[in-house]
Amino acid sequence: MNYLRVPCKDINYGTHNGRNQTSMSEFILLELTDDPELQILLFMVFLVVYFITLLGNIGMIVLIRMDPHLHKPIYLLLSTLSFTDLCYSSVIIPQMLLNFIVEEKTISYAECITQLYFYSALASTECLLLAVMAYDRYVALCNPLLYTVIMTRGLCIKLTAAAYVSGFLHSVIETGCLFRLSFCGSNVINHFACDFPPLFMLSCTDTSINELVLFIFAGSVTMSAVIVIIFSYSYIITTVLKIRSAEGRRKAFSTCTSHFICVTLFYGTILIMYLRPSSSYSQETDKILSFFYAVVIPMLNPLIYSLRNQEVKEAVRKIICRNMHSWEMLEPDLSISWWLHLR
Repeated sequence: MNYLRVPCKDINYGTHNGRNQTSMSEFILLELTDDPELQILLFMVFLVVYFITLLGNIGMIVLIRMDPHLHKPIYLLLSTLSFTDLCYSSVIIPQMLLNFIVEEKTISYAECITQLYFYSALASTECLLLAVMAYDRYVALCNPLLYTVIMTRGLCIKLTAAAYVSGFLHSVIETGCLFRLSFCGSNVINHFACDFPPLFMLSCTDTSINELVLFIFAGSVTMSAVIVIIFSYSYIITTVLKIRSAEGRRKAFSTCTSHFICVTLFYGTILIMYLRPSSSYSQETDKILSFFYAVVIPMLNPLIYSLRNQEVKEAVRKIICRNMHSWEMLEPDLSISWWLHLR
């Protein structure tokens, strides 16, 4: 399908340098493939991915809420991270699934800006939440006697609120600057979702101010979070290496392994995406990296924490055993009721 020939609806925005300027009222998102059979396969794959993401993150939130042993600062932060991942994936995947089954893969200008706003806000919030969790691990391993005094429930709520407020406020500025741009050429976004670089490429207005704003605000959020994480893990590693027994060091490291894996996946992808030389920029590579941290990572986070964390595994085991016991107690009553019904 030749998307460049698809007509676009325009909204007149006056003149600029003596020329009429228009802005698109809708955009077209490119699908991942033109092959109809492959589209059906990808639809099923992404539907399963989304189902696993919903099940994993909702399950993590419910598990932490149900088990009193998980009412600790790190797990309260983990439930917040799961909620963020849940919202984050829900901003992107439903639109992707819809594009696989509809003929016209259009998104209105307002929907595009809204999607981009929440996409940017939730990504920034996750950056900051991972930094808060790194600080929690620092306090737990470097100041264990003061952990309950420092990491109170009130502090967790304040840090979580600060992460959300910072993420959503900085996204207001980034997306707000898009309203100064005009789009008067192609309306085809070479991406599976609305994102800043593809929109900048479609603009017929100078985007240097937008790029500078994006660099300053996104960079400040990312780098501040990275600095907190680096300092936290530097102190963690120094403290753990002072432990004499190998078993003690292994147990200490195991308490932050899950978080470290999540941080590596998330920040590794973002740093590769935004810190690579502009000469090596590729929209296809950009789409793959965006897909990984917007779709795959929200699915992996609850799996990593459930498979690598002993307390979470123990909580899951207790719930399964409790439900099996309840079923075994109920089963004789069901058998008697069934026999009486036959009589």
